[in-house]
Amino acid sequence: MSKFNSIAVGMLATALFAFVSRQQIESKQKAEEPKKGVKNIVLVHGAFADGSSWSRVIPLLEAKGFKVTAVQNPLTSLNDDVTAAKRIIALQDGPVLLVGHSWGGVVISEAGNDPKVAGLVYVAAFAPDNGESLNDVAQTASPGPGNEQVKADASGFLSLTPKGIFEDFAQDLPMSERRVILATQGQWAAFTTGEKVSKAAWHDKPSWFIVGGKDRMINPGLQRTLAKKIGAQTLELNSSHVPMLSQPAKVAAFIANAASNVDSKGLASK
Repeated sequence: MSKFNSIAVGMLATALFAFVSRQQIESKQKAEEPKKGVKNIVLVHGAFADGSSWSRVIPLLEAKGFKVTAVQNPLTSLNDDVTAAKRIIALQDGPVLLVGHSWGGVVISEAGNDPKVAGLVYVAAFAPDNGESLNDVAQTASPGPGNEQVKADASGFLSLTPKGIFEDFAQDLPMSERRVILATQGQWAAFTTGEKVSKAAWHDKPSWFIVGGKDRMINPGLQRTLAKKIGAQTLELNSSHVPMLSQPAKVAAFIANAASNVDSKGLASK
């Protein structure tokens, strides 16, 4: 081999080595970069409801490519509802964005400690702190007028009266839809309102919050206070207690944005 050829081969080998090294470095850096976005969204309904309360949001999120699952809470205890949520979380094939409405906010505050949960979205919801119950949170503000329409039966389960559903819970829906909510409402064990969250997941997970500006069940002022306390990115809608039914496009867009921007490992800064 001539001296010229030897030099050329050496230069080629050096260039190839440099190229391979650069590719290895870039691959390592890419692997170390936190991945943004999750594809799995788990929805947790509140009291006096079931999974169908998300019926208008689900197809909108699925159309954006997300895998969406609605939990069916038994509404019999905080532990029972958290267990139901965690069963669904366990079935997902990757990180999860956990969304809770109303009482569901208490549920996700506890269930959100699951390592697969990357972020939390509260929708017109309670967001208790460590060692707090729904009652503890509710007592920090004037109650919504709809609470006067909550009635307990002989077994200690709560329901909303027709007046409560029609005028306070879902007043911005067509009457035909309000009647469906009345007919399908889930009875809620009264003692759950005093059950305390052991560790509030929002301390460690990034959070988002939708405030119902015309909510007559949870004081909108309390919702704003909670959203600020947990450091949540916040959207306020001119809606009743059920914005996911009255303004589903805006709710779905907000949830989708959260799912697309959360750190998939749940490490995003708040």
